Amino acid sequence: MKAVPTESELDWVLVLAPFRKDADYVAASLREQKIEVKAAKADGDLVEHLSLSPGIIVITHEALNPQVVARIAKHLAEQPDWSEVPIIVLLERAAAIARIRSQLLNSLPGSRLLFYTRPIAPLELVNGIQSNLLVRLRQRQVRDSIERERELRLELNHRVKNILASVTSIFQMTRRGATSVEGLASDFAGRLQALSNVHSAVFEAGGEEVSLSAIVELTVSPYNSDGVSRINVSGPDIVINREAGTTIALCLHELITNAIKYGALSLPEGHVELVWSIAKNNSDEFFVIWTEVGGPAVREPTRQGYGTRV
Repeated sequence: MKAVPTESELDWVLVLAPFRKDADYVAASLREQKIEVKAAKADGDLVEHLSLSPGIIVITHEALNPQVVARIAKHLAEQPDWSEVPIIVLLERAAAIARIRSQLLNSLPGSRLLFYTRPIAPLELVNGIQSNLLVRLRQRQVRDSIERERELRLELNHRVKNILASVTSIFQMTRRGATSVEGLASDFAGRLQALSNVHSAVFEAGGEEVSLSAIVELTVSPYNSDGVSRINVSGPDIVINREAGTTIALCLHELITNAIKYGALSLPEGHVELVWSIAKNNSDEFFVIWTEVGGPAVREPTRQGYGTRV
């Protein structure tokens, strides 16, 4: 079932009728249907009302003078591409309808012109205006959709640039520490996977923030397989932003890689305890404790590699 538009979603109607009785008649019919309506005269008052961007303009035969038509034409020319303001013209039966239609089409090229002859039943007029108000609503929805698409493209462009910058940085840092092509390929692939894990977690979270537990789980799960937990993790559920998640995931990946090459995970009986917490007396302080158990004797490194720089 389609949702029925609320009053606040619909545009308002501008009525141009020099004879007060006509303006009151149209306004009363529309207000009975909860449609907002304003009446204007063919002077500065009209310019002011047009500046408020009416959704529909209703104009009677008597108001069709060159000055009014010129002001409306100027207003229509200033509309954005998505906007097509309907012009409803109320004509007398005795009027030269064909000539008036031709003149208005020439004066208001490309405009949405609708003609009614008077007397007109209130229900017919109201139905015509309501239909065109719905058209205006769809126009605004299309406008909003286009704007959202534009914002998404800009955001996508921004994110892709950031990702490429991260990949470039990771590659350059990996290349500097590589001793072979195979080692470069293996280390670079692992670091890209850590980066990918963060983006997957953020995407699944549906926003720019993600649970730290999700980041940790994605990073350590490949090393806790076949029912064996080589890396035990614990800590409170903390929500972090994308940048923090990326940094933590890359750091954990480097710690795991180091543990596999030189530390506790290089031996069958070795394991790691990973614990994170927030300081009790200062919520701005965040701690991560990485403890390796059952590994070989610790030796001071002879050089600083990618992991240390990260």
